[in-house]
Amino acid sequence: MKRKNIYLDYAATTPLDPKVLEAMLPYLKEEYGNPSSIHSLGQRALLAIDKAREEVAEFLNCQAEEIIFTGSATEANNLAIKGVIQNLKSEIGNAKPHIITSQIEHHAILEPCHQLEKKGLAEVTYLPVNKEGIVSVSEVKKAIKKNTVLISIMYANNEIGTVQPIAEIGKLLKSIKSKIYFHTDAVQAINYLDCDVHKLGIDLLTLSAHKIYGPKGIGALFIRKGTPLEPQILGGGHEFGFRSGTENVAGIVGLGTAVVEVKNQKSKIKNLERLRDKLINEILKNIPGSKLNGSRKNRLPNNANFTFEGVEGEALVIALDQEGICASTGSACSSKSLEPSHVLLALGLSEIGAHGSLRLTLGRYTTEKEIEKILKVLPKIIKRLRKISGYHA
Repeated sequence: MKRKNIYLDYAATTPLDPKVLEAMLPYLKEEYGNPSSIHSLGQRALLAIDKAREEVAEFLNCQAEEIIFTGSATEANNLAIKGVIQNLKSEIGNAKPHIITSQIEHHAILEPCHQLEKKGLAEVTYLPVNKEGIVSVSEVKKAIKKNTVLISIMYANNEIGTVQPIAEIGKLLKSIKSKIYFHTDAVQAINYLDCDVHKLGIDLLTLSAHKIYGPKGIGALFIRKGTPLEPQILGGGHEFGFRSGTENVAGIVGLGTAVVEVKNQKSKIKNLERLRDKLINEILKNIPGSKLNGSRKNRLPNNANFTFEGVEGEALVIALDQEGICASTGSACSSKSLEPSHVLLALGLSEIGAHGSLRLTLGRYTTEKEIEKILKVLPKIIKRLRKISGYHA
């Protein structure tokens, strides 16, 4: 008999919502038309895309034509960063365009920035964060220069769950005379935070379906009208010319349905916060040498990230898996890397401390019983691993 896992890795990916699957199935079977075809089968596929675009636009409080579907959030981030810089490069004279971002961004932001730097196409300022993982608005203001054209700060961190002051940065940029475009990676925020693009004061916003109980392989980018952007994938001019390639109709339909379901689930956030707080309080109380990473107050309702002295994070994740509990040490995208988390290092943790981290992320299907199970199992595992390592508190 197959053992049922306790899944506490919702920040890595989420299970597909049954309603999302139901909405997608026709476009994986009988409704297989190409949206660019003018016959009825193709036009029905196009109508399905239009409907999903409207659903995402309504959620973000923007216009449908400001939504571009991509193959992933990573692609959307690359389009946002590279697209703005490549478009504006010729408009600021001899100076390199300047990007402001943070040290704790996802690699899908940091790597495009690094590449632009290496190629001499941009200069980048990587803002530090405080010990809770929060970017200071005043530090953003100080970093702005005459050649600053783009700021990209993630809405909520994928590892430690810290929520950034995006609306405050948006207000700052409105008060500045020269136009600086503002992007936020909102992949982890969509489930829980207000993503009204006008309230946030942003020009570009990235989201992903598989983080909100939708399918993998589909993302979206909000592009405010008038934002200069150079397309990265060229071809037939799909997605208003910003992203060529035949559309993933089933995935797009799934994303639209998943976004609608996010709105329907808002009432359950308080219970998720309660379960998260129970997890945090009991672990800090009952496991000596444990520390919560990130802000206690300004964090996502589903995120709990810990460091345990004398414990190696990967060994801890494997031991939990043997107990039927799925967790992670940090970002799923960098789990194969032996390097310590750049997010935890930015918080001031040592390399050893960063290697001893555990990320537990709750979700729509997490139960009280599951939290009780990990609270029972985790202290025993920590004790056993510390004994092996020779750690003494």
